[in-house]
Amino acid sequence: MARTTEPKNMDSKNNYKVIGLMSGTSLDGLDIAYCKFSKTEKGWQYVIDKATTLKYPAAWITKLSSAQNLSAEELVALDVTYGKFLGKACADFISKHKLKVDFIASHGHTIFHQPGRGFTFQLGNGQALHAACGLPVVYDFRSLDVLLGGEGAPLVPAGDKFLFSEYDVCLNLGGIANLSMDIKGKRIAYDVCFMNMGLNYLASKAGKSFDAHGAMASDGTVHTPLWKALAKIYSGLRKKRPSLGREMFEKQIKPLLDDESIPLNDRLRTFTESSAAEIASVIMSSKEAAKVLCTGGGAFNSFFVLRLLELCGDHATLIIPEEDVVKFKEALVFGFLGMLRLRNEVNCLSSVTHASRNSSSGLTVGF
Repeated sequence: MARTTEPKNMDSKNNYKVIGLMSGTSLDGLDIAYCKFSKTEKGWQYVIDKATTLKYPAAWITKLSSAQNLSAEELVALDVTYGKFLGKACADFISKHKLKVDFIASHGHTIFHQPGRGFTFQLGNGQALHAACGLPVVYDFRSLDVLLGGEGAPLVPAGDKFLFSEYDVCLNLGGIANLSMDIKGKRIAYDVCFMNMGLNYLASKAGKSFDAHGAMASDGTVHTPLWKALAKIYSGLRKKRPSLGREMFEKQIKPLLDDESIPLNDRLRTFTESSAAEIASVIMSSKEAAKVLCTGGGAFNSFFVLRLLELCGDHATLIIPEEDVVKFKEALVFGFLGMLRLRNEVNCLSSVTHASRNSSSGLTVGF
């Protein structure tokens, strides 16, 4: 039976060497981050020692983007196959860099996320991952929170609270843009809008995996009817702030982006402006100027960042940290959440997810 105690080979109860794995909705690859965590009098400290993004081959992009259409039997088989893929990726990474690793914390790749119906599913079987690399694994971080009535997302704010507390707002510009902040000592966070899911989807229509630096978008103009259609969708989300997922993107956003009567660059520009406006409206709602940490792939989109900065004006200072933090913050945080799980400490905040209580979430194998 799996135990929620620390592996015997750890240096001490306050020092951990962890590999965090993250595969986001933008499908740009598997983030692998070897991180060291240590607890000091000032709190938790971290170092991203080694990190890489393993780009998905075309075959895996096809499999992951269409997995929701598989039969139950096919999905179970893919879950195991992807778990093995993750395990081999970790084994190769460890071998290449000659690393000593205590355990792996894997987010998996979200296929279904329907908290309203009581379930969420991240592909990447933890048992298969463990069998493929031989190391202990923490996985399935979202299910318990959903079963406690929460959204199961976002989970990164627990890491923001302990590792990035010097910032007023932590903004993640990933496939979905989300942010977290402290209000009266209470951590709150939510998904704001779709980000790279839409931008990358549109860029793929031009045969590109992404719109580098937002160059195509910057050449376009805002298409007012498309802007209004996007605003109508988001206006219905602003009060409840549900977690966003692939299902909503495919049903409500994608059909709008498929309108070939609108020039592609105009669609990119409009989607960029829409997402920037949604994020800016949240940042501008605070009474004081905010120090905003920007991470995720969207932080490299210089045109998007410029538009967000212009919309926020003097109300925000946007800070883009060193490249490893921009690229691997989510993998870092899931490594951290795995560590909290092993310590039986809270890693899922009900103030963020609206679950009935805080929890220490995640399944373990191999400990």
